[in-house]
Amino acid sequence: MKKPLAGALLALFLTGAAATPAAAASLPPEAVAKATAPTAPAPRARAAAAVAVDFAGTVALSNCSGSLVRAPGSLPSDPALVLSNGHCLESGFPAAGQVIKDKASTRSFSLLNSAGTKVATLRASKIAYATMTDTDMSVYQVTKTYAQIQSQYGIAALTLNDARPVQGSSIKVVSGYWKRIYSCNVDGFAYRLKEGEWTWKDSVRYTSSCNTIGGTSGSPVIDTTTGRVVAVNNTGNESGGSCTLNNPCEVDQNGAVTVRQGINYAQQTYTFVPCIGPGSVIDLNRAGCLVPKP
Repeated sequence: MKKPLAGALLALFLTGAAATPAAAASLPPEAVAKATAPTAPAPRARAAAAVAVDFAGTVALSNCSGSLVRAPGSLPSDPALVLSNGHCLESGFPAAGQVIKDKASTRSFSLLNSAGTKVATLRASKIAYATMTDTDMSVYQVTKTYAQIQSQYGIAALTLNDARPVQGSSIKVVSGYWKRIYSCNVDGFAYRLKEGEWTWKDSVRYTSSCNTIGGTSGSPVIDTTTGRVVAVNNTGNESGGSCTLNNPCEVDQNGAVTVRQGINYAQQTYTFVPCIGPGSVIDLNRAGCLVPKP
């Protein structure tokens, strides 16, 4: 992991230290060739059109990035949620095995528009959920509803996808801290990703063009076909070390260790979507909720 940034310092930690669905488009049929000419081959269907991804709905923390997020079933009247990393908590890294739930917080977040300009300061009412066990996630509840934020600032929350991301899919990692967007693909998945005392499950591995840096921790990872958040950016192997701080390693089902220097990772978020109940209440006993409990 790279250290989150404190103020404007480039102290690296976790390499990452971090819309509306687009409709599939298809080509119009080609004109039929003249009777005396051979028939033209049928055109191939185009892949789904890419969603334009920008900074709208992302946030900057004091040391990390994050995003204003909603579940697919969230209502406008629900209190809004902000997603970032567990290692970005104002209280420091949670210990391995530790889960934080419904802890009071007054943390502030700079809400950005599509151009990356700050349009508002959101204030937390609590840390609704946070852990660095199995995943690296923090979810804050803020003092305004989705409807209030949309009405006052013109910013809609990003929607969390409720399905697992697909290998090879096009993604963008959007850092509100640096106001920078990284583009790459899902290269694959690490059965276990181990860094120091922490172990994460089924982590997303990026292709090399997402060369995220300190301060991008907590950035939403957005699928460019759906425009939905599929993961939260969190770490990468800086110097080729094995399973140490700033140098996570992959561990497969048989215990074999693989080190990929310069490659970065994110933690999937679909496992958390079922945990979000009515009124943005985080209920870890809801069906399908697959994150650790306290």
